[in-house]
Amino acid sequence: MNRIKLNLLITMIKLNYSIIFSVFLFFSLQLLNAQDWANLNRFKKQNEALGIPLKGEKRVVFMGNSITEGWKSSDPELFDNNGFINRGIGGQTTPQMLVRFRSDVINLQPKVVVILAGTNDIAGNTGPMTLEEIRDNIASMAELAKSNGISVIISSVLPAYDYPWRTGLEPNIKIPELNRMLKDYAGAKGMVYLDYFSVMADDRNGLAIDLAEDGVHPTKKGYGIMKPMVLEAINLALKN
Repeated sequence: MNRIKLNLLITMIKLNYSIIFSVFLFFSLQLLNAQDWANLNRFKKQNEALGIPLKGEKRVVFMGNSITEGWKSSDPELFDNNGFINRGIGGQTTPQMLVRFRSDVINLQPKVVVILAGTNDIAGNTGPMTLEEIRDNIASMAELAKSNGISVIISSVLPAYDYPWRTGLEPNIKIPELNRMLKDYAGAKGMVYLDYFSVMADDRNGLAIDLAEDGVHPTKKGYGIMKPMVLEAINLALKN
């Protein structure tokens, strides 16, 4: 074997090793992510630092996805001035929230939980979900809360005409139907239903660009509409 062929063979071996290593690294990272599929560790240290509520404290926890998570950065005063706890994680679906509901809500012993979830389920972020399955996961969170003495606010899913990351799923049709299910459930269980949808939806059952530049995540103006609504709902829930 001459030197050229030998060098070519060595190069091919190195290239194949690099490919194999890259594949191994990719699947290793996927496995690591799968081990904390619900992101239980995201707020672990913060939850431990919070401890149980002080005497007379009326703790409120917001459970949700990126819409909830983004609210904290858009309007930090809402959370800081009222002592509200934000437990939103971007991209999450209701099964993921249900898995972490005990650690991120129940164990914090709030008086009220505000649940805003479901749009990522319709988008298929963690696989196909029927509207009934989404409703049932939200109902399970609500019933866990209620059984632990926590008043529940079930928020409507915000309008979305389409999802920029996965188009063609007709959320403008599915979200209103899911909201009807959530409203009926909340009414039957005596829970507060917070109807953002009817106030924020445009004539396409979407969000206008000034309320959500990408059609999904609220702008400051969008959150500005939501703020007095959630404060009123919290006051109502605290009386229940």
